[in-house]
Amino acid sequence: MLWCGPRFVGACRRRYGPAFTLRIASMGTVVYLADPADIKAVFAGDPRIYHAGEANSMLKGLLGDTSVLVIDDDVHRDRRRLMLAPFARDAVARQAPLIAEIAAENIASWPVGTTFPVAPRMSQITLEVILRTVIGASDPARLAALREVMPRLLSVGPWQTLALSNPKLLARRPWRGLREAIAEADRLLYAEITERRADPDLGNRTDALAMLIRAAGSDVAAGAAAGSDVAAGAATGSDVAAGAAPMTDRELRDQLMTLLVAGHDTTATGLSWALERLTRHPEILARAVQAARDGDDDYLDAVAKETLRIRPVVFDVGRILKAPVELAGHLLPAGIMVVPAMVVVHASDAVYPQADRFDPDRMAGVTHSPSEYLPFGGGNRRCLGATFALVEFRVVLREVLRRVELDTTELPAERRRLKHVIFVPHRGARIRIRSRRVPPTPE
Repeated sequence: MLWCGPRFVGACRRRYGPAFTLRIASMGTVVYLADPADIKAVFAGDPRIYHAGEANSMLKGLLGDTSVLVIDDDVHRDRRRLMLAPFARDAVARQAPLIAEIAAENIASWPVGTTFPVAPRMSQITLEVILRTVIGASDPARLAALREVMPRLLSVGPWQTLALSNPKLLARRPWRGLREAIAEADRLLYAEITERRADPDLGNRTDALAMLIRAAGSDVAAGAAAGSDVAAGAATGSDVAAGAAPMTDRELRDQLMTLLVAGHDTTATGLSWALERLTRHPEILARAVQAARDGDDDYLDAVAKETLRIRPVVFDVGRILKAPVELAGHLLPAGIMVVPAMVVVHASDAVYPQADRFDPDRMAGVTHSPSEYLPFGGGNRRCLGATFALVEFRVVLREVLRRVELDTTELPAERRRLKHVIFVPHRGARIRIRSRRVPPTPE
């Protein structure tokens, strides 16, 4: 999780070296690690010693106490195994046409000739993608209600965040609005779960909720999933869930809420930063437009990866030590948090020459070490939805560049502003569309 801003962490790195200690009220002792070798040791470390779920415990009030983000040890291993199938490469590829359709519909409503913040539009797109591909929501009334309530949960301020880290506060009057929003979201998600369990066509559905129920060995799906999942390239329920108990409705709710929270605003913010960067680099924008028209996914992927390097959305990922560990030449005691300093590594000229320059070419055809490129974390806690996020990023960016002509700008870069646990463009990534384009007709 994120504790300090990038400038402060960078200044500490310059003053104290690649490993430094911060003592933060309510968080205790936090040791930042900026050497890729030390980061590799954390990501490769024994998950029984390096507890990421415990480090994320402040999210329990929203995600629930069985969320894959807040659990550790064997429970985390089993739940993560159950959740792999919906995010396998083939499963994600099947969702690309729907993602493109959702993006195109939204882009058609963007104003021409007027400067506007694109971040809210990107949030609409990514929320719709999550609702329809991950949850599989199709009931019009329920979709409309989810579109209304989820932004309220994802735009909480510091005051409301207090109740997420201390759920007992939700029972008090100042947090009544947040409590009611969570209750409404729960009602809608439980309705989706009930409907999906009873769906006679469950075995043929491709949404993540259906796949989770099948993978968890649901009695409803006990035979129907076996053939369809293998044919689609996903694992069968018995392969995925070996030794794992089926998820209860509560556990399914917690995973859905996790996917909504972790996979919605993060991708929307990355896409917003991409347009903020491209409109300030005319030559790169022109190349990206040509790539979108030519179907050059490799260059669009490079734009996505470079955006997430130079403007990482989530800056830190922490681990609570459950036993003493020797790291960075020091014996660190149990109970402290170690944090791979993602923002410092991404901004290092030693790792990325001229690191402050936006240059997608540095990402083209290159596979960086997981301890040097870590926008999705690493190790056994690497983001489950990383493949989905990158595909969504590429597809949405491609639709934008094929359908509108963006004006470039010489305005200063937008600053990074903290929104809950992610950093967003402080003005919402303001862009201006010069004209609309007619996208090329697929051959």
